[in-house]
Amino acid sequence: MLSKKKWLGEERRTEIMMVLKKRNRPIKGGELADQLNVSRQVIVQDISLLKAKNMPILATSQGYILDNTILSHQGHTQLVACYHPPERAEEELLLLVDQGVRVNDVKVEHPIYGDITANIMVSNRKEVYQFLEKMKQTKASYLSELTNGVHLHTLEANQESDLYDAIEALRQEGFLLTGETK
Repeated sequence: MLSKKKWLGEERRTEIMMVLKKRNRPIKGGELADQLNVSRQVIVQDISLLKAKNMPILATSQGYILDNTILSHQGHTQLVACYHPPERAEEELLLLVDQGVRVNDVKVEHPIYGDITANIMVSNRKEVYQFLEKMKQTKASYLSELTNGVHLHTLEANQESDLYDAIEALRQEGFLLTGETK
């Protein structure tokens, strides 16, 4: 636990980066705020300033984490196009993490805003259920609802074979977008 001293500006942002570098799992904004003796809103602003300086920080439903895929990528990634209604999101995410892959994000192409990407960062069932619970609690809509269920996911795995297995599982369950009219 950090001291209850008053952390100011750059010093606080430097400390945020040090905390994130030491962790291999997300940390909630409220927890960072408590550690640094500031409000959660100050943390949100600090994270925005750090991102503006190209710090690879991801805001996920589990909290903030450094994007280690940018810092030192050692896995295999694949962008896949998927299609399903919102009520099948849980099924899709569980299917993917059960194949040993991490779902990094969801992307949609909006007719006005262009590409919209949101971090998901789930790699196991617990994280999927936390993500879904946060969706439910906040009454948020899935990005794919903007595009009638069409969306992209960046998948990551340590083994290339896990990516192939995940893509094949998506195909077998009818989640993989094939270009045929649905």
